[in-house]
Amino acid sequence: MNITDYKGVLVYIEQRNKEMMNVSLELLGKGRELADKLGEKLIGVLVGHDVKGLAQEVVYHGADKVVTIDHKVLENFSNEAYTKALTAAINQEKPEVVLVGATTMGRDIGPRVAARIATGLTADCTLLEIEDETRGLLMTRPAFGGNLMATIICPDHRPQMSTVRPGVMVKLDRDENRTGEIIELDAGLSEADLNIEILEIVKEEKQKANIEDAKVLISAGRGMGSKENVSVLYDLAGELDAEVSGSRAVIDNAWLDKARQVGQTGKTVRPDLYFACGISGAIQHVAGMEESQLIIAINKDAGAPIFEVADVGIVGDATKIVPLVTEELKKLKKQANS
Repeated sequence: MNITDYKGVLVYIEQRNKEMMNVSLELLGKGRELADKLGEKLIGVLVGHDVKGLAQEVVYHGADKVVTIDHKVLENFSNEAYTKALTAAINQEKPEVVLVGATTMGRDIGPRVAARIATGLTADCTLLEIEDETRGLLMTRPAFGGNLMATIICPDHRPQMSTVRPGVMVKLDRDENRTGEIIELDAGLSEADLNIEILEIVKEEKQKANIEDAKVLISAGRGMGSKENVSVLYDLAGELDAEVSGSRAVIDNAWLDKARQVGQTGKTVRPDLYFACGISGAIQHVAGMEESQLIIAINKDAGAPIFEVADVGIVGDATKIVPLVTEELKKLKKQANS
């Protein structure tokens, strides 16, 4: 392998039901930054059936080139068919860097693709940078249960490949003035590539919390005291059209389900408004929410580290203060409607 033959940054564009996932738009934003730093092109790879209409949107969100792989066998997700398609695109384009969202699908096909192209994979990254001296990709991810951050390099193999957590990177504004090349690739797919037979697709009726997309988050920490006390956060969330989330301690105590965890071992969020209620501010939690636009912290301990990142700090018992805030909001709404 001659690593100098590999050029550019490639982003796998994940779509479901012909709708691009937010994480792919975020990766286009980070990919654009990395490609500019390297002085190379940003390539998007769009895989699916009847998805060519999305290609121009990939350009509008930062790509210089879009490779579409459109085939009937890609109508529903199948790890073998999708792995073969992405592998074909990488073998054709020979990118220096490959980025895949750390979603259920991305975590499924990412390691399979890495094995087929004989390179390494750094999973669940939260930070990506180009090293000035080597032009290598510095891939940073939580390690040892989120107690430290490890930066991993792949100096001897190409491409350098990462899966990246949703909500970590910032997507670019859609710009219809951007132009790019759109090509189709025949990945040699056939019915034989379907290693499973899909008899029926059943959509889960229960909606999981999608805290990454929430504009307002009311987050609980150990300082809330009990699962019963967390209920007051739902009252406030109802007034602010918000979602309730929590720190790892809250999830470990089963006060909230895992889908609502914020932090290095949970989800990374950047809402417009983040309430940290009874959260001490351990670095593992702060890493997952410090990019929030406005942070309001409520904690009985005036020396809690959370106040160092908060825009507004309130020293007091969150179980008593939050209900007061909720009542004031109700009064204001009532006055506005009278």
